[in-house]
Amino acid sequence: MRAMLLERPGTPLRLTQLPVPHPAEGQILLAVQACGVCRTDLHLVDGELPDPVLPMVPGHEIVGTVAALGHGVQGLHIGQRVGVPWLGWTCGHCRYCRRGQENLCERACFTGYQLPGGYAEYTLADARYCFALPEAPAPEHLAPLLCAGLIGYRALRLAGDAQRVGLYGFGAAAHIIAQVARAQGREVFALTRPGDTASQEFARSLGAVWAGGSDETPPELLDAALIFAPAGPLVPTALQHVDKGCCVVCAGIHMSDIPSFPYAWLWGERQLRSVANLTRRDGAEFFELAARTPLRTEVHCFALEQANEALEQLRRGAFQGAAVLRT
Repeated sequence: MRAMLLERPGTPLRLTQLPVPHPAEGQILLAVQACGVCRTDLHLVDGELPDPVLPMVPGHEIVGTVAALGHGVQGLHIGQRVGVPWLGWTCGHCRYCRRGQENLCERACFTGYQLPGGYAEYTLADARYCFALPEAPAPEHLAPLLCAGLIGYRALRLAGDAQRVGLYGFGAAAHIIAQVARAQGREVFALTRPGDTASQEFARSLGAVWAGGSDETPPELLDAALIFAPAGPLVPTALQHVDKGCCVVCAGIHMSDIPSFPYAWLWGERQLRSVANLTRRDGAEFFELAARTPLRTEVHCFALEQANEALEQLRRGAFQGAAVLRT
């Protein structure tokens, strides 16, 4: 099979030929149809994530069809469309797993980081951590839901019943979760890179009541701010724009350092919290919601061998929405 391989951080992925793997007990073999290109993949390639398993096939927004079943797999069948997310395995025994926080599992393994991912024609996955997917829409439109959608959903859920929601960084996750928030009757305020009028117009087309640069002040105090851009300086900025008793949620796996700020910006029972990974419960809830709420995913497709180009365009912010590799 063809696969894009990261051999060491800071170097381009290499197109190579690898043997098609065979599923072990509890695993499924997937024929990959599409794999989203996530900013976390960029952090992996740039060496910003600790202790990666190398060489590694990246990619954790995988849509594929079941090509083979390992011993003991139940509830899935050959030819079925499934999705593989970032969380690929947990121990089930540590204190976090026992109290329903498997996203914090001390021994968790993540797809495209410790487990081979979807920048390939085939991949393996633990059947327990896959999600059954509908046969429509096209796989490239489903792929971004497997991380951008799931992490965005978890961030929005942690914001509680916030009515006025600010989204900092209007990329793959924000453009999905903005639609979810609007369907729930919330007001969306989009904050983009200063001067990025194209992203601001894109946000308004998806129902944002206001869109501007992150250096601007929203017209109203926010009930919650979700930060998807990996820029630490946005944290104190967002704290100044949320009302008392409200929260700022950092939704990325990696963020640059947060600068110091006056305690007064946090005071008033404002909350600052992070989102770590996802749980299978998040996935079940989100895909049930997605089935009831038609979501428009803006995607830009690349061939498998164009993975380096897709990553570079993501780095530059060269497109709206999400990038997806089609195999």
